[in-house]
Amino acid sequence: MSYIPSLVVVAYLLGTVLLGSLMARRSQKDDDWTIAGGEMSTLVLVFALAGGRIGGAGTYGVAESVASGGVWTMWWYGISSFLGILLVGVLFARRFNKLGIQTAGEIFKLKFNSDRCQRLTSLCVQTENAVINIIEAYVIGIILSSLTPLTMLQGSLIAAVVFATYVSFGGIWGTAITNVQHVVVMLVALSTIAVLGIREIGGWENVTISVGHQLEVSSRDQEAWWGFVGGGWLAVIGMVFSAAVHSPAASIYPNYSAALKNEQQLPFAFFWGAVIAAVIPPLAGLIGILTIARYGLNSDLAGYQNFTAIASDINPIAGGLAIAAILAAVISSGGPILLASSTMIVRDWLGSFKGMTSAGRLRAYRKVTIIYAFLSALVAWWLATRTNVSLLELLLFGFAMVVPPAIALSYSFFWSKTTERGVFWGMCLGYLGGISWFALIKWSLWMNFQASEGASLLSRVLVFLWTHNGEGVNPSFVTTLVPLVVIPVVSLCFKDSIESEAALATDY
Repeated sequence: MSYIPSLVVVAYLLGTVLLGSLMARRSQKDDDWTIAGGEMSTLVLVFALAGGRIGGAGTYGVAESVASGGVWTMWWYGISSFLGILLVGVLFARRFNKLGIQTAGEIFKLKFNSDRCQRLTSLCVQTENAVINIIEAYVIGIILSSLTPLTMLQGSLIAAVVFATYVSFGGIWGTAITNVQHVVVMLVALSTIAVLGIREIGGWENVTISVGHQLEVSSRDQEAWWGFVGGGWLAVIGMVFSAAVHSPAASIYPNYSAALKNEQQLPFAFFWGAVIAAVIPPLAGLIGILTIARYGLNSDLAGYQNFTAIASDINPIAGGLAIAAILAAVISSGGPILLASSTMIVRDWLGSFKGMTSAGRLRAYRKVTIIYAFLSALVAWWLATRTNVSLLELLLFGFAMVVPPAIALSYSFFWSKTTERGVFWGMCLGYLGGISWFALIKWSLWMNFQASEGASLLSRVLVFLWTHNGEGVNPSFVTTLVPLVVIPVVSLCFKDSIESEAALATDY
């Protein structure tokens, strides 16, 4: 085995720790750590936003999905990423900035003086964050344990050291500056591997001929595989819902919105961050197409290996570039999400937060970051060695759990009759509904739930909803529909007993 991939892993992790930790000099106060003291440039924010959106799911995950399900995945993942970031930039970013919030839940504290809504928002968002933090440690652990003599436990703990070090020291500056590096590496590496791969196979025409042959051998529908909506509109809508609709409550956006030095530039920064984030999944998907052309549909490649195999076969340097791209994707989303998680735990859950000094808050952020990173690593190790859980399923579940507070935020900003009761019960029932729906899908698949001959319409509908395509209908439909209905109904039927102590201005 070539030493180059292992050398790339070590160098990249050390480089990220060094670059991010150097930003400690710019994170001397608590606001410096969470929102860069409001002094971040537009260019840095553009790359920070793009990197924060694209993780392992948007790179090697897309490549694997294309190889197994068709090219529609890469197009719609990119479109969903674009829409998600753009939605926040157009409708929410300037409001976040003017309100001076650092967590999504603080909006409900400002509007309703509601601790329960603030903490419930944090719970919903933290469900997604916990999944992502675990996945990032998991992927790095897998890479290290496969390329070096390290065990999965040791690899996961190294991932924890990397995240805990550069995020705790560098804060939001550390995550943003390193994301400039990560995004550039992803763009350059993916483009280079795609060009070299096409050339290696003999040109794009040969690629399509080879893929067509592989699809024919496997009795796959070529038109559906190459189709823009090859997975069906239901799958496409589910992806857009789970990846885009949840974005207004996604944890890092309040931090980034408050970090920009020129508040007027926020829509511009979010737009270009969305454009860059939308480019990366199609580039990754192209590598998935090349993987089929070279190895076929029934290869044993899985996980990040579907991404690195063709690059490594081209030459060791291309293999190293592929590893660098994966690490860049994983760390670029993991760092900001870990920072946002720590911010929420301290600001939304610690009752002593307001009484702390700036130095005390900074210490609290850093301590929570370190603890969170190592707990995520231990859970990642447990999942890898003790279970057969699908990380993609967990990720989609996490996305779905953020939808209720996202809808609650939208109502609070844009519908003046929204009440605290409406927000609380909409989020609560949406969150519980999503968990219950996910559990019912897993139970139905485990029990091989099927509609018997002559079954009622209700039974057939339930079988479809909980077993469709062996995955069931995405929980995001439930977590969207429930708060969308409950919030206005409860707000109109049950007025708050105490008038809000503050109101959100919506005219800017």
